Amino acid sequence: MPRNFMPRKFLTLLALAVVALPAHAEGDAVAGKKAFRKCAACHTVETGNRVGPNLAGIGGRPVASVDGFRYSPAMKDFAADGKVWDEALLAQYLAAPKTMVKGTSMAFAGIRKGEEIADLIAYLKDPASAP
Repeated sequence: MPRNFMPRKFLTLLALAVVALPAHAEGDAVAGKKAFRKCAACHTVETGNRVGPNLAGIGGRPVASVDGFRYSPAMKDFAADGKVWDEALLAQYLAAPKTMVKGTSMAFAGIRKGEEIADLIAYLKDPASAP
């Protein structure tokens, strides 16, 4: 058997996963609004900050850049190389904040379901779109 041989079944599954990803990556902002309830004790998408920074417009924003919010040293270090909150970085962070940013003051354990993360990101991109 050649070294780079891949069974047909594996290739079929891989192709199905690749086709399904774009649809899932979109997320549902209405479902994301519901998922945001887990965040709302500390964050807002309205005006101002709470215990955590305002998350309105987080997509495309530099990490640790909300005016008037005091970020933990761990988050400032994480942001030091110019990271920007794109969908991939948000998804990774939302799954395990304490693992991604060791020493963060964020107490939230994370979201396990990929679909819920995609929905939350869709909501954060445009909170007004979810009545």
